[in-house]
Amino acid sequence: MNMRTRFRLMFLSVTVLLLSAGLVRAKDNWEDDYDKAAAAAKVSGKPILLDFTGSDWCGWCIKLDREVFSKKEFKDYAKDNLVLMVADFPRQKKLSAKTVKQNEELAKKYGVRGYPTILILSPDGTVVGKTGYQPGGAEAYVKHLKELIGSPKNPGQPK
Repeated sequence: MNMRTRFRLMFLSVTVLLLSAGLVRAKDNWEDDYDKAAAAAKVSGKPILLDFTGSDWCGWCIKLDREVFSKKEFKDYAKDNLVLMVADFPRQKKLSAKTVKQNEELAKKYGVRGYPTILILSPDGTVVGKTGYQPGGAEAYVKHLKELIGSPKNPGQPK
């Protein structure tokens, strides 16, 4: 193998590795079953962060996952303050028929037309806030979420 071919193979390998890292959502407490997420929210009193994503094709979704959802600052905040739910619309990855149907119904119910769409739902399923990708990384995103969510006693009212 000549040097040029080695470089191309190495470049391709690194590119595939980096892209696949962005495609794999950390399973850190992300639920993909809405009924389970809703039940957890009711029991805990925490709002649901519902992420409508195209995890394996949407550039902004991958960027949001890489810059925010996979970072310690977000994970620490979410662990204590949110129920995390993902409604994925992949093009390559196969989902169960039940999950596909659920995600389509959720998108229709909440009027989702693009990705990423992030909804903050109260424990009873009422939309408290709507957002998407925000620049600035995990710390800025957590601050943004806190503004959307408001105080626990008055969800949706800024602190």
